[in-house]
Formats: sequence, structure tokens, C-alpha cells
Amino acid sequence: MLTEMAQMSCDDGMVMQLHAGAWRNHNEILFNRFGRDKGGDFPTQTNFTAALKPLLDRLGSRRDFLLIVFTLDESTYSRELAPLAGHYPCLKLGPPWWFHDAPRPCCDSGDGAPSRPVSTTRSDSTTTPVHFYRFPARHDLARRIDCAYLAELVATHRLDEDEAGEVAVELAYRLAKSAYRL
Repeated sequence: MLTEMAQMSCDDGMVMQLHAGAWRNHNEILFNRFGRDKGGDFPTQTNFTAALKPLLDRLGSRRDFLLIVFTLDESTYSRELAPLAGHYPCLKLGPPWWFHDAPRPCCDSGDGAPSRPVSTTRSDSTTTPVHFYRFPARHDLARRIDCAYLAELVATHRLDEDEAGEVAVELAYRLAKSAYRL
């Protein structure tokens, strides 16, 4: 079914998003009292490598297919998704700060992405209406983490300052625009 939905996104010229690896609204008391999207989401194991294989076999190298994958499982992000995104042109990684509102987990997740932070496998700067109230804070956190990493690369002479400025624009603007074909 997922592969058929992916084919339909190609037919319609749409970008497909997959939000997997989450047990939504786990805390039943919190959910019953306040409703959904109140912080009761927890990571579950997802075998992306096996689960996405049929879809990637069929559409993974097509230029008209684009899949952005999000997960709550930070170990899966670097162990499975980053290598898959480095290999298949259609696959982009949802931002690691999607599921972490603290700097350390964001850094830990991002370090696993290929060629971080200049990786074109990242979509960055994306969210959903459910998270609009957190949107500015998350983007601010993500930009600060990316800029701190870029500053480290400049300080250790692995990147020139002008290159770091260009990468910052790429991360803050161009990756999301490209990922969503805007």
C-alpha cells in the first residue's frame, strides 16, 4: 500500500512524507483529559531498511519521486535513515529537531547524517500545523545548532568562513524549498 501511495505521489507531482516509529498519544489519561498532540508520543522500533525496500526498489532512483522520512527514534535516524538517504536520491531526512526540543539530542542525531551539515539528504525547516506554536523556537534551536557546527568547522579550518555562510543559507532556506519543490 505504501508503494502504491508513493506511485500516486509521482503521478500527482507531490512530495510524500512518512512519519513512522511513533506510538502516538501513549498516555491515555493525558489524552482523555486534554486530547491529542499534548506530548504523549514515544519512539517505537521501525525497521526502515527492510520496510522501505520494496518502495525503494521500485521508485528509489526516479527523479519524479521525493520521500521525506521523519522518526522519533534517534538511533534509527543515524543507523538506518541517514545511510539510506545517502544512497537513494529520492529520500530526504526530516529534521532531527522534529522530535527533540533540546540541543544535545539534535546534535547527536545530526552527527549521523552523511556529510553533516552540508548534506543534501536533509529537508530542514519543515513542520506541520500541529506544531506551529513550537515552530519559531524549533527553528531558532536548529539554526543555532547548525551555526555552532559551522563555526566549529571554520575554527578547525575544515571550512572557509564564506563557505560556512553559504551553507547556512542552504540549511535555513534552500533545502526546504528544494525538498518541497517550491
